[in-house]
Amino acid sequence: MAKLIAALGVAHAPGVTGWIDKSPQHEQDAVLAGYAEFARRMDELKPDVIIGVANDHLLNFSLDNVPDFCVGLGDDWAGPAPWFKDWLNVPDYTITGHRELGRALVRDAAKAGINHAFADQLLFDDNWSVPLKFLFPRYEPRFVPIHMNPIVPPVPSAERCLAVGAQIARTVAAFPSNERVVLMATGGLSHDPGGKDYFTVHEGFDRWFMELLEGGDLGRVRQELTFDKLLTGGDGGAGELLAWIVAMGAAAECGNAKAESVFYVPSVQMRCGMGGSYWSLD
Repeated sequence: MAKLIAALGVAHAPGVTGWIDKSPQHEQDAVLAGYAEFARRMDELKPDVIIGVANDHLLNFSLDNVPDFCVGLGDDWAGPAPWFKDWLNVPDYTITGHRELGRALVRDAAKAGINHAFADQLLFDDNWSVPLKFLFPRYEPRFVPIHMNPIVPPVPSAERCLAVGAQIARTVAAFPSNERVVLMATGGLSHDPGGKDYFTVHEGFDRWFMELLEGGDLGRVRQELTFDKLLTGGDGGAGELLAWIVAMGAAAECGNAKAESVFYVPSVQMRCGMGGSYWSLD
């Protein structure tokens, strides 16, 4: 059977590829070192498959019709979407999909009372273009993207995200292959794109959130991580951290709910708290 060998949450801010050179040198060095550490770990693990969970950013779905989660079933994926190419400064890339695993994720979730949308075609923006460039620069693993809605109320609760993550872990464990799988959640930390806090990083919120993951207390996550609490990290931005809670749910199902905080940089120039958390499951 397949095996979930790691889960992670990492920021996907477009400034990392688009305008990092405008940041102070110490911030550039710290952010790039953080991504390099994730890349080192991925190179060491050599996963066969990446399951990704990230904000759709209303790129594929309209404001009045956005699913909580949409699993990508395509045989191949390409990015970035045309509008984002100049902004992201990421070369065109393709990555192979995994239709069979994607279908299993949809099917098994439905049996467990969790209904996901699914699609053969999805556009990619910074949600995948930034982390794939740094963590998997050769685009070698197969990829199953899961686009989620963490910004348009009603968004999935923390409890729901934990349940979705746990079900992903169960599906992977039951999948008939010997593939090694990593669950990669992207988005956050605190930011408010185009809002009143666009030039503000809420460092206190970010450190609270990462410490929450370090503690591994699922009951506390369910109680404290409300949508109102997420709004204190940035309206329209910090909600992306619900993807990290999906990763936490999967890690907990595999026996390790406590995350390691790999790096954190409060970068006003990149308009985002930059950081990453990691769950070792191998």
